[in-house]
Amino acid sequence: MPELPSDLPIVERDCVRIVVRDADDRVLLFHTRDPTYPELGTWWELPGGGLEPGESGPDAAVRELREETGIRIAPHQVGAPTWQRDASFRYRGRRHLQHEQVVAVRLDVTAPEIDGSNRVDFEDEDYFGFAWWPLADVASSDARFYPGRLPELIGPFLAGQRIDEPFELWS
Repeated sequence: MPELPSDLPIVERDCVRIVVRDADDRVLLFHTRDPTYPELGTWWELPGGGLEPGESGPDAAVRELREETGIRIAPHQVGAPTWQRDASFRYRGRRHLQHEQVVAVRLDVTAPEIDGSNRVDFEDEDYFGFAWWPLADVASSDARFYPGRLPELIGPFLAGQRIDEPFELWS
């Protein structure tokens, strides 16, 4: 892994990111910003977050999806973490170093309503919208994403390819 910038205090954690597909094969993405760093602009990101002590990746995916979206799933609906990555970014006055596993969840409904009432306060400030993106639109978009290589890697990931992504210094 490359050396991290020494610009901010470092927070290191294990995380899960979730590729949530609906019955029409669209992917849920949050339109996001960090009010601390307006120069970063906005981007689209996968739902997810940090694992709590003793929590498995599937359990964290179930919890994070419920908290961030109101969508309720069972652990057996969470796919294997076949996309692994490390990433670093500035966020709210700290540099995060995340060891991420990306999992897939397939819903049997079309574009369920998103209920953010269980989000923590800062998530309500960061997430200012969401959309169910057709896979082809993600793959062809020139929008900014987190993970940064999402347009390039979502197809191979969903096709079952194992992805060990190199380190990403996102911001």
